[in-house]
Formats: sequence, structure tokens, C-alpha cells
Amino acid sequence: MQTLQNLSFVLADVSDGFWFPKTASNFATEVDFMYKAILWISVAFFVPMMIYMGWAAFKFQKPKGEKAEGKATHNTALELAWSVGPCFLLIWMFYRGSVGYLDMRQPPSDAREVQVTAQKWSWLFDYGSGIMNPELHVVKDQPTKLIMRSKDVLHAMYIPAFRVKRDIVPGRYNTLWFTPTIGTESLTDDEMQWKSDDPEEAGNILNQGKYFDFYCAEYCGKDHSMMQGKIVVHETQDEYDAWLESANRRPDDQTPEQYGEFLYATRGCKGCHSADGTAGQCPTFLNSFGAEHEMVDGSKVSVDENYIRESILNPKAKVVKGYPPVMPSFQGQLNDDQIDSLVAYIKSLKK
Repeated sequence: MQTLQNLSFVLADVSDGFWFPKTASNFATEVDFMYKAILWISVAFFVPMMIYMGWAAFKFQKPKGEKAEGKATHNTALELAWSVGPCFLLIWMFYRGSVGYLDMRQPPSDAREVQVTAQKWSWLFDYGSGIMNPELHVVKDQPTKLIMRSKDVLHAMYIPAFRVKRDIVPGRYNTLWFTPTIGTESLTDDEMQWKSDDPEEAGNILNQGKYFDFYCAEYCGKDHSMMQGKIVVHETQDEYDAWLESANRRPDDQTPEQYGEFLYATRGCKGCHSADGTAGQCPTFLNSFGAEHEMVDGSKVSVDENYIRESILNPKAKVVKGYPPVMPSFQGQLNDDQIDSLVAYIKSLKK
């Protein structure tokens, strides 16, 4: 059900045309042009051929039991025309497509670099100076280069409104670049009206507002459909700088428990740890604080603040018996306030 719901979000993304979402990057117009050109060229050849084949099948049919005799003939000019003519179209398609592809592979030297980490089933963007966030923030009309890596399996960064996609392969860096041409604040209410006011209905993209969506486009496990996020395109550099200053701070109007819940949903915790007691790859957070668990080495540990902190920073130090050691380390990805907020949220999950 969640997969079908998220598919509807992709199909209903902010749009100004029948085929694609809104054109919002330097590549979007060219990609749309090539798609439509190849589509209508194909239609121009396919439809007459099907009509002629249908007419010929009806016109030259033979009565049942009567053998049809072949009348093979040659027309050199016609055969050259239908062989060589389409070749020129194919050469043009290849040339135009290769120019666009090479442009996508060559980011400008002054592009802003953002480090991207993909893992089951979350995204993390490193803006430098210790600023990390699950949202991608960029500046309008400024080129941005994403340097991407995976911590586990194959993922793919796909941004429909920008018409860009790139696989993220474990063990290597892949890059993707674009220049946003539309600020998200300029999106109209009509263009954004499909987006749900309930974060749960929108795949737990919790911060409501105006944004473009991005998705993981390679199947990466049971919560693949939840591996989506938001892109905010700032109108000016000043707006972007102001956001950077507040990116790693708890909002003034949120309690530690509320901020911890936001981090739980956006930093990948929810993919393995349930908050309602449902069994998963890792222990549930419900009623976990204060409980005693047996570790794989036979020792017993009571879940307190220190154990939670250690499990976030060094998850393989003490692994609960019966669960695989699949959790990655969040060392350097969460500051002390964020860890404290997660602890507060886990402590609040009691029935």
C-alpha cells in the first residue's frame, strides 16, 4: 500500500506538462525535448506502418484453403530510402543525446560540492564544517555537484524535476551535478496542493513546505519505497547561509522528544527499529529504555542513556542476541544535542 501511495506522489509531482514534472534545472528542457522528439518520430513511423500492414492483411487475404503465392520483387531506390533515411535520424539522435550526456558528466569547476551518503533506507548530505542534514539544500542558478557513496547496497539518486539520475555503487564515488533554475518558494499553492499535510501519508518527509522530491531509483530492500527526500532551492545565497546556520540545531519550538522523533524518521532509524513494538531487523524502541537484554557474547545490559549513545556511535560494540549486526555507525553524523534528543524520544516510548 505504501509503495502504491508513493508511486502516486511521483506521478503527481509538481508539473507543468503532460509527460514530466516541472522543468526545474538546466538539463530539464533538453531531456524533455529529446524524449518528445524520439517519441513523435517513432509515432510518425509506427502508425503508418501499422495502418498499411492492417490494410495489406485485409486487401490480399486468400480464401481458406487457397495457397497464397509470393511475388517477391526488388526496388533498389525504395530499399535504400527506408534503410538510409532512418539512419540519418538515428545519427542525429545519437549526436544530440551524446552531447547532452557529456554535458551531464562534466560539472563546472566552480560547482558547490555536497557529500552524499546513501544507506538503507535514508540519505545524509554533508555540507562541510560538520553540517549534515537529511535534506538537500541548494541555491537557484548556482551549479551543485553531488559526490555520492553507499554504505551498503546499490542505490540511485533520482530527481524528477531536475531530470537527473545516477547510480550509487558501494565501494566507489559517483558524481551528479545540476543547476537549479526555479526556487521552491516560487512554486504555487496549486502546484503543491497534492502534498499531504500528514507526514505519515507522505512517506515521513516530516518538514512540510515547498520543495522538490528525490527518490532512490534502485530497489534496495523492504523499505525502498520509503527512501525519498526533499530538495529546497533557495532564491539567494543569503537564504542558504541562514539555513546552514540553523541546520544542525534543534528548532526553538520543538522539545527534545519531538526533535528526536524527527531524527528517528529522517536519519534511517525507522527502517530497522519500530516504535510500536513491531518486530524488525533490530530491536523495537517501544518500552526498550530500562529493559535488560542479553548480548551475543552472553552478557546482559540494561538499556540506559550510555548504552543508547554507545549503540549510535559504535553499534557493533554490544549487539543484542538474536539480531544481526547490520546497523552502521553514526559517528560524526550526529552532534551531542541530536543524540540527546534521540535518547529523549526513546525514553518517551512507553506504554
